[in-house]
Amino acid sequence: MKKVFEFVEKQNVDVASKLTVRLPFDERKKSRLKTQTECGEALGFMLPRGQILRDGTLLIDEDGRVIQVLAAVETVSVVETENPHLLLRAAYHLGNRHVPLQIDQTRLLYQHDHVLDDMVTGLGLSVSVQQLPFEPEDGAYAPGSGHSHGHHHHEH
Repeated sequence: MKKVFEFVEKQNVDVASKLTVRLPFDERKKSRLKTQTECGEALGFMLPRGQILRDGTLLIDEDGRVIQVLAAVETVSVVETENPHLLLRAAYHLGNRHVPLQIDQTRLLYQHDHVLDDMVTGLGLSVSVQQLPFEPEDGAYAPGSGHSHGHHHHEH
């Protein structure tokens, strides 16, 4: 198993020769993780604590090879509406429960939970269950807050 210890900036590497790892959000929160590349090679992540691996994050293994982390498709609940007031109400109530939440212009995504789905439906919104990559907000107390990670930032 190859060890992965550090982040690398996109401009410093040849991304054409990279290896790829697809991980769900719960695994991208971990600083210690055994996983494997899409081609089946075993990797052991030993990264600084407190970092979330975002879709497109680049890492480097002990042999100097670039590993690109991609957000895996997972089961999420999707709340969509053109009504900003209803969307804000749902975001408030989900945030009040400390639910990791992806916030887009007209929709919210969270890891599927039928109890939360019922709560959101009770607020007057509809919820669909879909298979999508999940990229929640970092949270107000994350370094730099918003989408700042102290390392490579991907394009949306």
